Amino acid sequence: MSNSSAERNLYMFVASDFGLYVFKRDDNGWTQVRGGLENEHVTSVTARFGAILAGTRAGVQRSVDLGQSWWPLMSGLNEPYVRWVTYHPDGSGRAFAGTEPAAIFVLRQDEETWRECAEVARLRDANEWSLPYSPQAGCVRGFAFHGSRGYAAVEQGGLLVSDDRGASWQLAGGSEGKPQEPQQETQIHPDVHAVGVHPSSPNTVVAPTGGGLYVSSDGGDHWQRRHDCYCRAVWVDPLRADHMILGSAESVDRDGRIEETIDGGQTWQLRMAGLPAVWPEHMVERFHQAGDELLAVLSNGELIAAPLDTLAWHTVVPGVQEVNAVMTLEA
Repeated sequence: MSNSSAERNLYMFVASDFGLYVFKRDDNGWTQVRGGLENEHVTSVTARFGAILAGTRAGVQRSVDLGQSWWPLMSGLNEPYVRWVTYHPDGSGRAFAGTEPAAIFVLRQDEETWRECAEVARLRDANEWSLPYSPQAGCVRGFAFHGSRGYAAVEQGGLLVSDDRGASWQLAGGSEGKPQEPQQETQIHPDVHAVGVHPSSPNTVVAPTGGGLYVSSDGGDHWQRRHDCYCRAVWVDPLRADHMILGSAESVDRDGRIEETIDGGQTWQLRMAGLPAVWPEHMVERFHQAGDELLAVLSNGELIAAPLDTLAWHTVVPGVQEVNAVMTLEA
């Protein structure tokens, strides 16, 4: 499958409360080809070539055969509750794990031991990061990278930035690092749920938070709120930064909806074709683009999808419940 001249298949890896499922795209849609990590609470999944990392509440599992077999990758991972795991997009094989309580661990290619970025724990303790639903001190629940620049989303802590490919981290200039509301309009809300960086520039950053959707054009030093809502997930068009799709809500899991802007957030339109007008008790948790389709993980564990040109939504793999994350890979 690594031969570029051979026919390549699109795989989808679905992380759930009950394990990890592997699907393959065919003429009839997504067909399950295997399952794994049975009875593991899988929180996140990332894929690079044939290598898969799955974050769980008990650490990280690795597969190099598209999920046919797994083994633990735990050495150095001092905080086992992994909230998000990802590979750096530069192809180096460097991987990152964000945990609860909030910490960041880095794994370099061909290494078997995670290295903790100790400065994150120091920031966590000094600023008293917190979570409203857990006794733990905050969590790292998202990463974004553009060359040497990296960003990390901290729930009830703010936004972290790195300029050495994730080897070390500090608070972004427009993030106080305190769990309280921001003191200035140009600062980001501290309840950061995800982060994205646009392909056009390492300084163009977008972050959905508990206090709205925030956008920065100077690498996180100054922020503008582009939507006054509660939100956890945003998709940004890789060709047009002003085109975004947002999973918004009135508050935590209340009156969730999907909205679209084509003017950088000046105006928003509902995009709920095929769905109820709103979801009374859930919302979008994560977005993931798969070719010309957008996948959305909902906070009630459902997985839905829509073509990007129509945004007409439909259910994906209805037999899989309690979905937490999804990743696709061509192999």
